[in-house]
Amino acid sequence: MSGWQKAMIFVWGSIVGGMAIAFLAIVAAAQWRPELLTALRLGKPPQAPAEIVLPDAPSPGTSTDGKPGDEAPKDIVLPPAPVAGPSSTGSHAAAIRIAAPAVVNIYVRRVVNERVPRNFMQDPFGDFAPLYRRRMQQSLGSGVIIDPSGQIVTNHHVIDDAASIRVQLADGRIADAKVVGRDPDTDLALLEIDLPNLPAIRLGRSDQLAVGDVVLAIGNPIGLSQTVTQGIVSAVGRDQLGLATFENFIQTDAPINFGNSGGALINTRGELVGINTAVIARNLGVEGIGFAIPVNLVRGVISEIVTRGRVLRGWIGIGAETLTDADRERLGIEKGGVLITGLANNGPAQRAGMRPGDVVLKFNDKVASTAREVLIGIADTSPGQTVTLEVQRGGQRGQARVPVEESPQQVLPRR
Repeated sequence: MSGWQKAMIFVWGSIVGGMAIAFLAIVAAAQWRPELLTALRLGKPPQAPAEIVLPDAPSPGTSTDGKPGDEAPKDIVLPPAPVAGPSSTGSHAAAIRIAAPAVVNIYVRRVVNERVPRNFMQDPFGDFAPLYRRRMQQSLGSGVIIDPSGQIVTNHHVIDDAASIRVQLADGRIADAKVVGRDPDTDLALLEIDLPNLPAIRLGRSDQLAVGDVVLAIGNPIGLSQTVTQGIVSAVGRDQLGLATFENFIQTDAPINFGNSGGALINTRGELVGINTAVIARNLGVEGIGFAIPVNLVRGVISEIVTRGRVLRGWIGIGAETLTDADRERLGIEKGGVLITGLANNGPAQRAGMRPGDVVLKFNDKVASTAREVLIGIADTSPGQTVTLEVQRGGQRGQARVPVEESPQQVLPRR
C-alpha cells in the first residue's frame, strides 16, 4: 500500500471517529442538560437556570412587609361546597350533610305479657291454668323531623303499643315524644317533641323517581346511630306484600336493617323521597330487597292527621289480592279480577253477604284491575255512601251494594 493511500485511510478514520464522539456528546447533553441541546438548535449560548428565591414567612404578629404590631394575614375563606349532588368523585357527602341532622333515633318501651314456663312434674295441670307475667320490652327505630316545630314521621309498627317513646337527635339531645296521630293502614305515625332550633328535612317528589336512581338510607340499625347505606331504586309501586292495607312501596337495594324502620330514604340532593319500612327476611335467602313508603303518600297522611287528628278513609272490611293470569284462566275471567282474601268480623262487606273466595270483577261499573285500585277506590269514598261490586262466586255472578263506613284503622286479615 502506498503512502498516500495510508494517509487517506487515516484522514477518513479521524473524520468518522470525530463524528461518533460528537454524536455521543449530543446524546449525553440531551439526557443530562436538555437546555444545551435547545441552545444548540437555536444557535444561542446556554444560560444558567434562574434561581427561585422564596420570601421569608411572616412571623406571628407581623405583617407581610415586616412591620411589627400588624396582625398576620387572615386565611383565605373558600366558597362553600354545593349543597347537594354528587361530586366528580361520586361522593354524596353533601346530600348526607343536608339530611342527616333531621334523622332521629327512637327508643320505645312497651309492656308485654309472657307465659311463665312450668315444670310438668311439679305442676301437671299448668296447661289448664297458665300463669303470665308482665315485663318491659325495649325496641329501636328511626324517625325523620319534617317540621322545625318538632313533628316527626316514623312507622306505626315502631311505636305501636308503646308505654313510652324517647327520641335522640343527631346532635345528642334527647326528648320524650308524644303521639299526635297514627295510620296503621299505611304504617305511618306522627310524633311531636318540644325542643328549640330543630333541623327539618326537605321533602322531595317520589312520583319523579325512576328505576336506577341512586338513593341513600339513613337510620339507626341495631342501635348504630346515623348509619348511611347506598343503593338504587329497584322498582316503584310495589304492593301485595302483606305489610300494610294500602301498599305502594318503593323497592330499593340499599341495605335496610333492624332499627332502620321509620328512617329516611333520600335522593342525591338530600331530599326525603321515602320512609324506610321493611326488608324481606334474610332467612328466606333474599338479599338486597328493602321497601320504603313514598313521600307523596306521607304528605297526604300527615296532612290529614294534622288537620283532623286522624285519616278519614272509607272502609268496607275486606282484604284483597290481585288474581294471577293462571287464576283468571282457571276461573274463566278475561281481564281484571280481585280475590277477597279476608273479611272483618261484622264489617260492611260481611253484612252485605260477601265471603272469602269471592272475586270482584267490577267496582262501581269499572273493571277491577288490581287489589290496590279497588282498596284505594273504597278509601276515597266518603263514609255514608255506597259502593257497587260485581262479584263472581263459583260459576255464578251477581252484584253487592255495600255501605261505606269510616275505617276503624285496623289491619285486615290476609291469606
